[in-house]
Amino acid sequence: MFPGCRLWSASQEFRVIDRLNAGVNVLVRQGALSAAVLLSMAGLAAAQGGTAPVAPPASGATAPRPTPQQLVEDFIHYTRIARFDLAKASLEEALSASPSNADVVKMVEAGDVGRFEETIQRAIRVASLEATAGRFYRAYESGRLERARSPEQIAQAIKDLTSTSRGRMLGRERLLRAGEYAMPQLLEGLLDPADPARRAEVRRVIIDLGRQAVMPLVAALAKLPPAQQETLADVLAQIEWPQSTPFIADLAASTKVDAVRQAANRALERRGATGTAPAAAYRALAEDYYAEKPEITSFPNESHQLLWSFEPGIGLVMTAIRTPVFHEALAMQLAERAMTLESADGGTVSPETIALWVASNFSREIDTPVGYVNPAYPVAGAAAPGTATRRSAEYFGVASGPGVSQLVLSRGLDTKDTPLVRKSLAAVERTAGTSALSATGTSRLPLAEALSFPNRRVQVEAALAIAASSPTVTFPGAERVVPTLAGAVSGLSEQTAAIVASEAEQYQIVRRMLEGAGFKVLPQGRTMADIATPIAEAASVDLVVGVGVDQAQGVQLVEEVRSNVRTLATPVFLLARPESAIELSRRFNTGSTVAVRQSAVGEAAIMASISDLTLAASGGPVSSAEAADYASRSLSALRDLAVSGNSVLNVGDASAALITALSTAQGGSKIRIAEILSRVGQDRAQRALAEEVLGGTGSDRVLLMSLLADSGKRFGNMLEERQVKRLVEIASAPDDAEATAAAALIGALGVPNSEIISLILPSKK
Repeated sequence: MFPGCRLWSASQEFRVIDRLNAGVNVLVRQGALSAAVLLSMAGLAAAQGGTAPVAPPASGATAPRPTPQQLVEDFIHYTRIARFDLAKASLEEALSASPSNADVVKMVEAGDVGRFEETIQRAIRVASLEATAGRFYRAYESGRLERARSPEQIAQAIKDLTSTSRGRMLGRERLLRAGEYAMPQLLEGLLDPADPARRAEVRRVIIDLGRQAVMPLVAALAKLPPAQQETLADVLAQIEWPQSTPFIADLAASTKVDAVRQAANRALERRGATGTAPAAAYRALAEDYYAEKPEITSFPNESHQLLWSFEPGIGLVMTAIRTPVFHEALAMQLAERAMTLESADGGTVSPETIALWVASNFSREIDTPVGYVNPAYPVAGAAAPGTATRRSAEYFGVASGPGVSQLVLSRGLDTKDTPLVRKSLAAVERTAGTSALSATGTSRLPLAEALSFPNRRVQVEAALAIAASSPTVTFPGAERVVPTLAGAVSGLSEQTAAIVASEAEQYQIVRRMLEGAGFKVLPQGRTMADIATPIAEAASVDLVVGVGVDQAQGVQLVEEVRSNVRTLATPVFLLARPESAIELSRRFNTGSTVAVRQSAVGEAAIMASISDLTLAASGGPVSSAEAADYASRSLSALRDLAVSGNSVLNVGDASAALITALSTAQGGSKIRIAEILSRVGQDRAQRALAEEVLGGTGSDRVLLMSLLADSGKRFGNMLEERQVKRLVEIASAPDDAEATAAAALIGALGVPNSEIISLILPSKK
């Protein structure tokens, strides 16, 4: 024997052979090995005195199909020996029969569950296995949850609480796993006086459920008889989660039963909340839900959450709601209760409470999945016939007035929530008056702040809203309004991207992708500091991409992007190393401005993710239709400012940009720009109009001469001598309409008589 070596037992050798044969069979079933290859393998093994792989099936036959349990065992084995191709094939075959989630649980639990759970976590971190292993694991976890949440399983678990010691232990475990879903039956058990022993056990389980018991309990609190209210108040006192505080304070203030009030006050005292004002507490909790704090989300990684209501005679009723709109639903409900209490006895509802409700409603509208009917807020056109519906978020946004809309705008600016900012700006534009910039009741000027928000849509929409208000008093940032509108006239369709990559090859690969999608790409930077100057000089930065980042680098890049005033709202796309992608995804999974993908994914997947990210975070690229609409609205706003002669927003500040736009504009846009310039008392504006007249033809030329005449009447003649001579020549043209228009123009400009004589003398023969 060789030193350090040991002999295998026969059973170990057969186990290896079995595994080899299983691998071969997997490849056969997947079509990866031909019969010829298998025969050559068999011959080689025989020549070397070894054991040949299992012979291929006869023509027309199929390889023996392993059991689902065997496929799971094969997956575990091949993952652990780093044969990821065979591990993937095993899982794909296990999923090929489209098993139910319950069937997947049975496959796993027929073997070593602990070994499976350890292996599946390892597999998810392997790029080639990630998708298949993730799909299988999600089915397994869903199956376990479905079983735990089954009403039959919950009922049996509650019965087991008063069985044997082991039964009680297993029953508690199943109920804790079921979580909120067990609460309807647990509440029944808590309030059932017929079985005191079970009632005591149920009470312990509810307290151990902690936060997942709170919202179901408070949903029932106000509608129960006093004795049962006292019971619930005592139970809630032992659950340390503060979400119940406003409900308990509300009960203490509203009940007419002394025992209930004492129980409620004991609960408040226990958590240090004695004297809590219910309305303020409801609003504070609504803020927590609006912020989507993790501690108030029962199922953070699931597609649905639960809303709770209580009906006497029926009990607790759970309603599933999609996670993207769950927090908004609770924030609105809580804000509504706060408004009810604030307005009681003729009180005044706080604008901040209204603004919180309006912001939540806007966010609900923004986050609602396409085609989804929200059970907490059904809207007309989406809900089933006969369902009571509510009005759009826009309706309440404009009805609340510009003061509330600007409070919502402040919220959006603070949280860098671009869609919310745009919704609130649209409401301000429709309702703002001359006092809009001071309508918030604070020293803050959110409309002016929005002019500096790092998103071109927001900048233009803020300028439009300010222009619509026709301000009469200047304000910080007033000098940016007119140039911003003029910039929109010139176009907004260009997108700019910044790439942070440590290697030039990585940069070039991603740059090619982005340029193919229409982005203008800034020079390479290894850090954000390397490209600070190009970022500062860009009109805006619409996307930042970090390439090949690990967890620490990804977190640092996002922090740097958010700390730069030019990119604080810019979406960030992280192409992460495989071992860091999962943790980065978990860290940034609550927002819509950061997306994470493994660097090993293909170009199509990368660009699809970038498209989804930019659409959710900033509305995506400005389309040609959008750009045209912004240009048209900006021209209308500039014209209104010019006509009104607004002294705060001077249209003359846009003359250079408008002159440039005039030279390339066509048709109606050219005439609208010319009309604005005709109201600008600058020689360059009047001379630019004259150049368009001299180079024009047809009916547009006549219109342009009329507008140039208006400029002359307002500001006098500021034309160059050569331009005047050419206009005199046009006045001699054979086309009578054009000649007459030119003659009127000459008269309006007050051209010297020496220039007009040439028009008179030729008529004398």
